[in-house]
Amino acid sequence: MRTGTRTGIAGIGADGYCRRVPTEPLRCAGALIVDDDGRIFIQRRSPERRIFPNCWDIVGGHLEPGEEIDDALRREVAEETGWAVSHVLGLVGEYRYTADDGLARVETDFLVRVDGDLSRPRLEAGKHTEFRWLAESDVALLDEHRDVNDGLIRRIAEDGFAALRSIGL
Repeated sequence: MRTGTRTGIAGIGADGYCRRVPTEPLRCAGALIVDDDGRIFIQRRSPERRIFPNCWDIVGGHLEPGEEIDDALRREVAEETGWAVSHVLGLVGEYRYTADDGLARVETDFLVRVDGDLSRPRLEAGKHTEFRWLAESDVALLDEHRDVNDGLIRRIAEDGFAALRSIGL
């Protein structure tokens, strides 16, 4: 017999074996970091990554158990860049997708400003290989490996630039 919990994880079975099976989508937070020129920070995922290998991506990741989305957003920015979120400028959107690992995700993305040397992010070793600042005219770059991410990152970036325009930046 399995019992459900409020966190959506299956409980301990009759044989004592605990199977951690998500029963609801994983929650993710994403940051479209904006510089003074209205460009968005992107980083290339390493070719060894299980999800979206070798693709350009925004900063972000999964919420830890019990973590609020704002806290996850700030943690992910610090972990992936070494920068600190100074301002959340606004919501970009919520995106539902199923990645290569078969797990459903709901990602909420925000436009943010950060404190730190924007020319020197501290990329996570083994996770990201390079970075760049993307202008709206350069979004076609995000079509690299589109077969892997089905254009998701480009859609997020386009929505981010639209959100920037809507707030006058």
